[in-house]
Amino acid sequence: MKWSWKIAQVAGIGIYVHATFVILLAWVGFSHYLPRHSWQDVADGVLFIIALFTIVVLHELGHALTAKRFGVRTRDITLLPIGGVARLERIPDEPRQELAVALAGPAVNVLLAAILFAMLAAGERVTALTDVTLVGGDFLSKLMWVNVSLALFNLLPAFPMDGGRVLRALLAIRMNYLRATQIAAGIGQGIALLFGLLGLFVNPFLVFIALFVWMGAAQEAGMAQMRSAFGGIPVGQVMTTEFRTLSPGEMAELALARLQSSTCRSLPVLRNGPLVGIVTLENAGEFMMIQAAMHARLLPGKT
Repeated sequence: MKWSWKIAQVAGIGIYVHATFVILLAWVGFSHYLPRHSWQDVADGVLFIIALFTIVVLHELGHALTAKRFGVRTRDITLLPIGGVARLERIPDEPRQELAVALAGPAVNVLLAAILFAMLAAGERVTALTDVTLVGGDFLSKLMWVNVSLALFNLLPAFPMDGGRVLRALLAIRMNYLRATQIAAGIGQGIALLFGLLGLFVNPFLVFIALFVWMGAAQEAGMAQMRSAFGGIPVGQVMTTEFRTLSPGEMAELALARLQSSTCRSLPVLRNGPLVGIVTLENAGEFMMIQAAMHARLLPGKT
């Protein structure tokens, strides 16, 4: 993902943080400074956000490592202000495997909440949810309730949350994948409408969640439709067979001309048969522009 920095790697999975995360940290620091004008509150707030997103990483690793058991690789995990995104190469083919992968993330949160509760109970420091405050308060209690909230929210039966995938997997055990996705997406969009109505009268933030859920459900249904349409079709039936090739010694302008006159956006470069590279329309165009600029600078009268 663009504008992302790699901060760690776990089990071969790169973990990235998006540039907008800095904006979140700045906003949290500012909002914690306002009530009491305390830099200690600012430090506590920023530390809490870092701890929160560490929990999010553990949640996503739960998905990724479970998927790895079923032979599904995870490209990377990216942290955004709205949460974490684990990019799996594909959805597991077996419904029971998808069920295990979907449940693994919330299971991490349940386990962390149980550990934190045991630690707090041992010291008689458990704080009720109604007593938790944004600024100040017991740090571990806030983390415990964050884990409880993440587990419950992610188990809502609506895409793109884990609960939507859990519902689809359970349905797919008894029906085909496309129909299971359509039903799960429909239920998710119903929940989105409910959130939207509540947002109009209770909390406007619910409207944002409603849009997020609605679009996630629509996207998942569309992807399932495409997967169903292409299912069982050999690559040979959809591949392009009419294309031209290039050799390393041919001029860049010829490559650009062939690309512009073709429906393909890239052409293979062959040296006596074996493939040695690929030229894309963007690469050829950029190279020609650089060459033109260099030529212009070399003309008499140019500096």
